[in-house]
Amino acid sequence: MEDFSLQEMREIQCQLQEKYKDKWNPLSPEQGKDQLLWMMIELGEAADIMKKEGVRKIMDDRDTRAHFIEEMADALMYYNDILLCYGISIEEFKSIYLEKHKRNMKRW
Repeated sequence: MEDFSLQEMREIQCQLQEKYKDKWNPLSPEQGKDQLLWMMIELGEAADIMKKEGVRKIMDDRDTRAHFIEEMADALMYYNDILLCYGISIEEFKSIYLEKHKRNMKRW
């Protein structure tokens, strides 16, 4: 299986932002709040599929699964926009993510 990195996702988001720069608000710290709210809405849509269709249907029904994954992809797209809004580099994110992981590994 080929890896799909955070860097690739970021590049894709930058392409999308560039394509629609005349139609969308530019990414900025002030825009970060809106991107976060949109991400939460997309996660809510994924949760709604879980609630209405159930976990088994997500696992067993091709169309339901594709819809669920699409909503999760939407959330990741907004997540990457948020990182871009605040100028969070991949290296900075990785460093803090790994620090948090170490703390979590020692919690219980």
